[in-house]
Amino acid sequence: MEQNTHLHPHDWKEYRRFRAWDLAQQGWRQCQIARALGVTEGAVSQWLKRARSDGQESLHRHPAPGPPPKLTAEQRGQLPTLVARGAEAFGFRGDVWTTKRVTAVIERTFGVRYHPAHVSRLLRAITWTPQQPITRATQRKEEAVQTWYEDRWPALKKRPKEKAGPSSG
Repeated sequence: MEQNTHLHPHDWKEYRRFRAWDLAQQGWRQCQIARALGVTEGAVSQWLKRARSDGQESLHRHPAPGPPPKLTAEQRGQLPTLVARGAEAFGFRGDVWTTKRVTAVIERTFGVRYHPAHVSRLLRAITWTPQQPITRATQRKEEAVQTWYEDRWPALKKRPKEKAGPSSG
């Protein structure tokens, strides 16, 4: 048997297309190939037609390209510099970067609107993680909280129960 250039396909679907091509080269009929691979005859027909017209390489996986990015590569390259300046430099209270804040900065700076969920992907791509803000009451008194933790909390904490005797289980 001849050596194939597709011995290590990227995914099982790609493997299936190449296997269909190999079986067809061995003289199998399309209905037999479809049954063996658990696909429709129409799928096998399309794969073989594509391989005959465009070559065996056309059986490789071709992911859909999706829409073009809204930010150019140069603009994406500027993101680390922008976030390194700190959130307060852009008029936010507290130096914490959230996806909503980064979304606002991107819109102000580049005129591009993103959903905050997508901004988290952009930030991960530049190895920057958004921070989760701590939400606290504005009337919170730190001294009173500290006193409560020191005096009241130990009395409220659950203590292990005294065991009367050996366990039966």
